[in-house]
Amino acid sequence: MPFSVVIITRDAGLQLEACLGSASFADEILVVDSGSTDQTLEIAQTMGARIIEKDWLGFGRQKQFAVDEAKNDWVLCLDADERVSDVLKSAILAELAAPRANAFTMARRNRFLGRWLRHGEGYPDLSLRLFHRRHARWSEDAVHERIIPDAPPVRLSGDLLHDSAESLDKYLEKQNRYTTLQATQLLADGRKAGFEHLLFSPLLRFLKFYFLRLGFLDGLPGLIHITIGCMNSFNKYAKLMALTKQAGSAR
Repeated sequence: MPFSVVIITRDAGLQLEACLGSASFADEILVVDSGSTDQTLEIAQTMGARIIEKDWLGFGRQKQFAVDEAKNDWVLCLDADERVSDVLKSAILAELAAPRANAFTMARRNRFLGRWLRHGEGYPDLSLRLFHRRHARWSEDAVHERIIPDAPPVRLSGDLLHDSAESLDKYLEKQNRYTTLQATQLLADGRKAGFEHLLFSPLLRFLKFYFLRLGFLDGLPGLIHITIGCMNSFNKYAKLMALTKQAGSAR
């Protein structure tokens, strides 16, 4: 089956070349860019990608726009800081020769502070990325968007390699933006937060990923990665409480 790789970008020049190189086996590569000012568009053009420039719609809607604009019904959705491993490439090509399903998940291996995580939240971090667009679509979430299939997906062998190569400062800045978006979405959905959310959500998250999912085996990077995730849970609900109070005061 012919398939398209779709990637949304903005100032992704440092990561894009490796991503596109790993996806060169696709029948089409489509890059949907939202105002890059670095070398993103030049790199995409040099490597043979088709380029569409589109104002930012939010993560979920932007990715669905890219899927809709692809030339093929089968699509593989990548982020610019991800790469398809050789094993995953072989699995994708073998599967598309005779698909067992209309959607497929894959393990996503995260590199954090110079270490490929093998446990905790960092692995296997299953992600649904390959699908037939008539049978699945992206949610419209502003952050932590997800693909919604019309039937259970099948897991592929091989890893999707996620290596953002960003500094810890940049990573924390991004998490701060994400938790703000999450809190805003929760408020729009009518959700509320209380003391129990602030206390138990981070605690249960730590117990799950550090002990039950063996995050302690990833050493200091694993501890830091999981602790930041717990902090995100706390910050999300703290921001939701603040937004709820602001909304009440505005009435």
